[in-house]
Amino acid sequence: MSNPSPLPLDLRGTPCPLNFIRSRLALEKLSPGDRLEILLDRGEPEQMVVEGLRREGHAVRVSPLAAVAVQLQVCRDGGRVCEESGPLV
Repeated sequence: MSNPSPLPLDLRGTPCPLNFIRSRLALEKLSPGDRLEILLDRGEPEQMVVEGLRREGHAVRVSPLAAVAVQLQVCRDGGRVCEESGPLV
């Protein structure tokens, strides 16, 4: 548990809803409490992926990466499991 992803999932340039689907598939491979870093374009991709992942119960922290991109830190299944493994950094 709490294994960081070795490489970020770079979805910059990937259209909606494909970016959300790829994020979900990557998270399905992780155990509850594991973390995934996702790189996304700002705007609609950011909004759709963040809202969708939170709606599914994952903890998500958004950090600016560049003028046109963001970095998401996602903890699978959020809640108590992620709190016990430490706060999202």
